[in-house]
Amino acid sequence: MCLVQKYNVPGPRYTSYPTVPYWDLESFSGKKWKASVLKAYNESSDEGISLYIHLPFCESMCTFCGCHKRITKRHELEAPYVNTVLKEWSLYCDLLESRPIIKEIHLGGGTPTFFSPDNLKFLINGILRLGKMADEPEFSFEGHPNNTTKAHLQALFDVGFRRVCLGVQDYNLTVQKAINRIQPFENVKKVTEWAREIGYTSVGHDIIYGLPFQTLKDVKETVVRTNSLKPDRIAFYSYAHVPWMKGNGQRGYKESDLPNSDEKKEQYEMGKSMLSKFGYKDVGMDHFALPTDSLALALENGTLHRNFMGYTPSKTELMIGLGVSSISDSWYGFAQNVKSIEEYEHLVNSGVIPIFRGHILTEEDQVIRKHILNLMCQFETNWDMGHMQIHDFQKIIENLAELESDGLVEIGANQIKVTPKGRPFIRNISMAFDLKLHRKKPETRLFSMTV
Repeated sequence: MCLVQKYNVPGPRYTSYPTVPYWDLESFSGKKWKASVLKAYNESSDEGISLYIHLPFCESMCTFCGCHKRITKRHELEAPYVNTVLKEWSLYCDLLESRPIIKEIHLGGGTPTFFSPDNLKFLINGILRLGKMADEPEFSFEGHPNNTTKAHLQALFDVGFRRVCLGVQDYNLTVQKAINRIQPFENVKKVTEWAREIGYTSVGHDIIYGLPFQTLKDVKETVVRTNSLKPDRIAFYSYAHVPWMKGNGQRGYKESDLPNSDEKKEQYEMGKSMLSKFGYKDVGMDHFALPTDSLALALENGTLHRNFMGYTPSKTELMIGLGVSSISDSWYGFAQNVKSIEEYEHLVNSGVIPIFRGHILTEEDQVIRKHILNLMCQFETNWDMGHMQIHDFQKIIENLAELESDGLVEIGANQIKVTPKGRPFIRNISMAFDLKLHRKKPETRLFSMTV
């Protein structure tokens, strides 16, 4: 059996540890969450905080997408939503009792460029009015090539944004029709060139392999055309087929329409090889960057970090999620906002931070989380059994044994290193440390496939 077949199992993507299905909801409370936010902020206020702002509206459903969104063409919803996000931000600023330094902002969705340039600029100015911009901020947003205008790019550039990420997915029309994301190469080219003309220092493209009706030739053509525009970063994602998740359109095609595991393996290996030949550095799971990009530089200098926004060039102790369904991270705890826009607006307008679930990390959680972060961001981690403070440490060693025999990791006296052969299986390697997953296997399928 080939390694892809062996290790292609459902598994977390580890934007957090513990993963959401294993959060201890019973012991969580709004009071504990606020205390964890204050603790993180007081320990690290000088380094600044990160903000993730979820903008959930889309004009049409992209059937490959598993994100939380609302499909509408009613643009009059923009201003009330922006005002609610700013009210939520003011609730956090009141809790912190200061004007926090803002190191990172990421606008995600949904479709952030559903919102008008004026409303986006109003949103960011409102955020900055209650905070202070860091000396070297990392402000980024996700743009849909079909509706990202030059005015969008200029408005956000004017308030500090220097990175834009464009959702490309695939350039083949058959694939685009299947995922309901029809956009010509010319649109992507135009927005990429506008961004560089305005002065953006990092332009990213997201492409996906394993999509319905996608062939090896399609992936090759998409990578070649993507490289012709030379984006600074490329996210080469594996399509996550999760039709059981509420709110996506993945039941619009059959599993038999998807590439099988061998075909998907070929798509990944060919795409990765091509990106390497084109000069892109393998930064981490799914992510590639030119050597001059801040993500590649962060990998080199050891500051690469991973959170609910994905990979970032540096770590902040506190990441606050604003907007419906956003997840916040205080390092000591996680909290997720309510998923209904109406409930979100009601709670915020009532002066309540609109969280509905979360998890406060135990000492063991914090240790395991650090190891998984090290693996995800540096492809290695060190341990000292005297400081592990994990009751089932031997279980982790047992979990790693087969991975070692397959040549995916090298285990030393107090260190584990991921081999080049093991990099595509980083999720599986991280799963070896996931004691919550091993102690209680999920009764139903929760995660996408790892490869």
